[in-house]
Amino acid sequence: MKAGGIDSSRIESMLAQMKLAAQRPQTEALGGLASSIGVQKLQTTGKVDFADALKASLDKVNDVQQASLKLGKNFAMGDDSVSLSDVMIAGQKANIAFQTTIQVRNKLVSAYHDIMNMQV
Repeated sequence: MKAGGIDSSRIESMLAQMKLAAQRPQTEALGGLASSIGVQKLQTTGKVDFADALKASLDKVNDVQQASLKLGKNFAMGDDSVSLSDVMIAGQKANIAFQTTIQVRNKLVSAYHDIMNMQV
C-alpha cells in the first residue's frame, strides 16, 4: 500500500530505525568527548559526580592548551615535522576550548546568583 508516494513498508522501516536510534545510549552520540567527561561512570553507577565531570573537562582544556604550546615551541625551534597550519589549528582549538570554559563559568556564576537572590 502506498501513502502519498511512499510505500508503507518503507515508512515502517524508517519508524523502526528511529525507535532504534532513540534507544541507543547517548554516549555513542558524544563520541570521544564521553570518555573525557566521565560518562563511563554514568554507565556503571548510574550517577555522574558534577565535580568529577567539571574537573575532567578542565583537565581536557588544559591538555589542549599544553599541546598547542608544545606545537608552537616545536615550530619556533625549526622542527620540520610541524607545519604552521598545525600550529594555527591547535591554537584555535585551544582558544575555542578556553572560550567555552569561560562561558560555562559565566553561566554557573549567573545560576548561582539567581539561586542566591531567590526569596524563600
